[in-house]
Amino acid sequence: MTDTLLILAGGKSSRMKKSIHSKGLSDADIHSANTTSKGMIIIGERPFLDYVFENAKESGIKNINIVVGKDNNELKEHYGTTFLGMNITYAIQYIPEGREKPFGTADAVLQTMEQIPDLKTKPFLVCNSDNLYSIKGIKLLIETDSPNAWLNYDRNGLKFTKERVESFAITSVDANNYLLDIIEKPGELEVQKFSDSNGIIRVSMNIFKFSGQMIYPYLKNCPINPNRNEKELPTAILNMVRENPGQMLGIPIKEHVPDLTSKEDILIVRDYFKENKNQEKI
Repeated sequence: MTDTLLILAGGKSSRMKKSIHSKGLSDADIHSANTTSKGMIIIGERPFLDYVFENAKESGIKNINIVVGKDNNELKEHYGTTFLGMNITYAIQYIPEGREKPFGTADAVLQTMEQIPDLKTKPFLVCNSDNLYSIKGIKLLIETDSPNAWLNYDRNGLKFTKERVESFAITSVDANNYLLDIIEKPGELEVQKFSDSNGIIRVSMNIFKFSGQMIYPYLKNCPINPNRNEKELPTAILNMVRENPGQMLGIPIKEHVPDLTSKEDILIVRDYFKENKNQEKI
């Protein structure tokens, strides 16, 4: 069990800023997409991150750690140190000298653990700031007995375009749903080799549970991805499971995960919220 969530919000939102805006966005929407954190983009008259916090609260989370960029005070000013009764703590992802952008998601988690040392000895969840994970999904991670786990999504349950879904990395698990590999951008012919025991193709949407004590050394020693020139969380995870087989459980789940990657997604997520407004929680 855990009651702590680390939210990754230290990136530069490059894909959002570089994306071409869609017809239907206001000038204010475009300005917000180009200048603010993705979690602060307004959806249904409130910042997107409000909904992430609400679902976290309903799931049993009591402590939220947010990793932000050095000059990003927007989230601190908006959420302060408490929100919905949860304790909010901030860590800064510093950019190493000689780089123009952060050093990746593994580096973000590592810097947070260095600044908030309690995380080195306790279990905690990690997720993106631009995805809305369900209460059901967060609870599954909180309640699992496995020291490390992730939500392993049925690719057919994600309501994205075919092209976008096919671009996601897929996961390979053993017969007991423990992680074997993460395969980046496989071709469709190759994909079928990695279906689970039920013949389902599964992907990670970047929400994890970690044992701080177990993941820490792999974050600290994470190699740089040669293609992206970043220290990526999947790399650290794979190094951990190769030395500790049967320690990273994939929890099967089939549902959509609203996502804010590009300007086009703003309209898509707003429409999704309207369509699901009668649900108690999205």
